[in-house]
Amino acid sequence: MSVVKLPEVVEYLSKPGDFMQAKPRDRQQNLYEVQLEFLCNSSQPLMRLSQVIDWSNFDKTFGSLYSEGQGRPAKPTRLMVGLHYLKHAQDLSDEEVVHQWVQNPYWQYFCGEETFQHELPIDPSSMTRWRNRLKSEGLEALLSETIHAGLKTKVLSRTSLHRLNVDTTVQEKAVTFPTDSKLYHRMREKLVKEAKVCEVELRQSYKRLSKKSLIMQGRYRHARQGKRANKQVRKLKTYLGCVTRDIERKIACSSNLQAHFAPLLETAHRLLSQQRQDKNKLYSLHAPEVECIAKGKAHKKYEFGCKVSVTTTSKDNFVVGSQALHGNPYDGHTLNGAVEQAERLGDFEAKEIYVDRGYRGHDYEGPAKVHLARTGMRKVKPTLRRWLKRRSAIEPVIGHMKTDGRLGRNYLLGVEGDRINAILCGAGHNIRKLLRAFLLFLFSRVYQNKCVNGIFKKLKNNLVAEPVGPVKNGFLFFTSP
Repeated sequence: MSVVKLPEVVEYLSKPGDFMQAKPRDRQQNLYEVQLEFLCNSSQPLMRLSQVIDWSNFDKTFGSLYSEGQGRPAKPTRLMVGLHYLKHAQDLSDEEVVHQWVQNPYWQYFCGEETFQHELPIDPSSMTRWRNRLKSEGLEALLSETIHAGLKTKVLSRTSLHRLNVDTTVQEKAVTFPTDSKLYHRMREKLVKEAKVCEVELRQSYKRLSKKSLIMQGRYRHARQGKRANKQVRKLKTYLGCVTRDIERKIACSSNLQAHFAPLLETAHRLLSQQRQDKNKLYSLHAPEVECIAKGKAHKKYEFGCKVSVTTTSKDNFVVGSQALHGNPYDGHTLNGAVEQAERLGDFEAKEIYVDRGYRGHDYEGPAKVHLARTGMRKVKPTLRRWLKRRSAIEPVIGHMKTDGRLGRNYLLGVEGDRINAILCGAGHNIRKLLRAFLLFLFSRVYQNKCVNGIFKKLKNNLVAEPVGPVKNGFLFFTSP
């Protein structure tokens, strides 16, 4: 006797509901336009997901950021939200998601289109401006809606929200590996370029000498000739210092030029003064917020970016919180903020929190109990031991957010860009989980039909000796072939 157990998501999706029905179309049909509801298969995961998400909540949340009668008409909120969901679920850039939107009718339906479109919906730069307008506080609504969608479809159970796993990782910035030689060379190039634009005549630009020293430094370092390589680094530092002092002398009599060159000269002096063991060093010219973080990894000793705190449910591995933290704070001092964000977005109250030993001396003062994972757990109760072992399930979640999402390398500028990317990566992970749940439902229907058809075929041929029982409590009993 074989038993087939259908998941809860299948039981929920099998029930007729409002989200299963296509929304009525009020507009008059055009003979030359293709209706997406007739072109697409309604059982596909993306079609079902589009009907689960409550798009009207975004209009209410973001409505205060728009004004009527000023400027060009704004793009639909559903279009912008859907593009960001697809971008972080598929690990695409702004340009890629917009161009693939034109080719995919399911993506167009997901973003609220009624007929198939043949032109780009927006310019890719509009997504950047939209994110900057909402900021990280507004984009938290995208992550919150995925949590509610998971609860609605029973992919995420309400009881699992009471047990949370919290861990931190590093979100690397899209910067080259920082070295003193490259920083000196690029800074000198910036100063020379800006001096040429402002018509400030320099005594010498050191263009050829600096480029030669940069090349030779790399060659000497590759050959493990440290003294020669360090000599070339000192030359590059000298060239930068000469250009900096030359510009300061030439602009001394002009207050406008002094104000114009002030940010560049301040950065140059910071580079020239910082030492090897200094804290808050400058590692990138276009991203000064980048920090050097060591997480003790064998394959990657140092990572350059910012720390990100990720909060997931212990049972379902659903992301309920994700926030970027600057200043490289101690893990234990981030627990209170991580739990507060998860409870606020998911509208629940945590009861059990499981963390690793990096959270010793944490700052959490809430009602939930905090359990630290430990090596020797012989004296721990079996139930608690099981949940502490379950805490390690957050590690593959972080891995999927980096490899399948965009947490591995952040291309958004500034401190706010780090916070925005962390939140949207969590939303993208939840979207992937929801799509896999709908895909499971689709496969289970096909498998169930094949099983039922095989049973009736055997009954017809008198090959089944035992009777087939009815479906009870989600179980289907039938004789194995």
